Amino acid sequence: MAKRTIKDVALEGRRVLIRVDFNVPIKNGEIKDDTRIRASLPTVQYAIEHKAARIVLCSHLGRPKGKPSTEYSLKPVAARLSQLLGRPVEFAEDCIGEPARAAIERAGSGGVVLLENLRFHPEEEKNDPAFAKALASLADVYINDAFGSAHRAHASTEAVVRFVKESAAGLLMAAELEYLGRVLERPEHPFVAVLGGAKVSDKLEVIENFVPRVDALVIGGAMAYTFFKARGLPVGKSLVEDDLLVAARDIEQRAAARGLRFELPTDHVVAPKPDAGVPTEVMAVGDPRIGDRMGLDIGPKTIETYRSVISNARTVIWNGPMGVFEIDAFATGTVEVARAVASVRGMTLVGGGDSIAAVAKAGVADKITHVSTGGGASLEFLAGRELPGVAVLPDR
Repeated sequence: MAKRTIKDVALEGRRVLIRVDFNVPIKNGEIKDDTRIRASLPTVQYAIEHKAARIVLCSHLGRPKGKPSTEYSLKPVAARLSQLLGRPVEFAEDCIGEPARAAIERAGSGGVVLLENLRFHPEEEKNDPAFAKALASLADVYINDAFGSAHRAHASTEAVVRFVKESAAGLLMAAELEYLGRVLERPEHPFVAVLGGAKVSDKLEVIENFVPRVDALVIGGAMAYTFFKARGLPVGKSLVEDDLLVAARDIEQRAAARGLRFELPTDHVVAPKPDAGVPTEVMAVGDPRIGDRMGLDIGPKTIETYRSVISNARTVIWNGPMGVFEIDAFATGTVEVARAVASVRGMTLVGGGDSIAAVAKAGVADKITHVSTGGGASLEFLAGRELPGVAVLPDR
């Protein structure tokens, strides 16, 4: 876990290339959520304060399929970053070649440059060495601060390291590795994992990696219905992954063999479809009256149980909502879990877009020890997989 960080590298008078994660939602040129831009600020400001000759930022945005597209341009991000930093940010119309070099020159001493979308070049996702070398030629030092892209072996996250004199992790990357690593390797007990979301398949490896480690595993969201069907319970039209029924039974058996507390909902909010304004009913899980309705949130008894399990923990990791959180009628379970996690006196780690939105909606984001912006990278790390963008960085 002890990777070299930006604090271990001399920056003064050197050009610093920082891989950031500016993959933010943009509609009609307007940024809808700047969380990921804000998350990069400490590393960028560190480079400024330590007198880097130039700070060159690179990122992907969306899936432009290897060619330029105004829809996926990072230009609006440059404007927002300039506002957040309180200083000019030069925008380069391309991420390599003369447009990039000219923008870096224009930025002047100590200037900040944002390169155009890396994925406008198909070579980025192919981890192409020549493209990585062209990127590396723009700087003396490479810093990877894009943990959310560290599970991809792309030119800007993996191959580039081979073509620079020095490389290290940024402050956000270092924080993600520290907190996620502590959860896996040095958790304080009782250790509770709360996992939700739509599919067991998305988190199967994470669940399997947690069974030997945690004291309690709390399951919510649509993924619970695969476990219910594996038990032979009626699930109505709830989302079920039929190809994972055997895996679900195996997980429950392994949890039981270990004496692990394995919590599934005991009651739920059901409705004909996941829409606002539809008639809802709270009923016990397994009640055959579910008919052709579907489970869309955990019920009040389940909320109380989950709150009790979470409140006794010293370490909690939460990833995934308890229901169709975007619709208020099915958001109660997720918001109440957010409040329960925030009240824990110990280390709390929250990841996944809906879980992050839930702690914000509940007004408790500032009470969470670490909010991970990693997305898929967080899940792969928690599943015990090696991340290419982390593995390639030198140890301290």
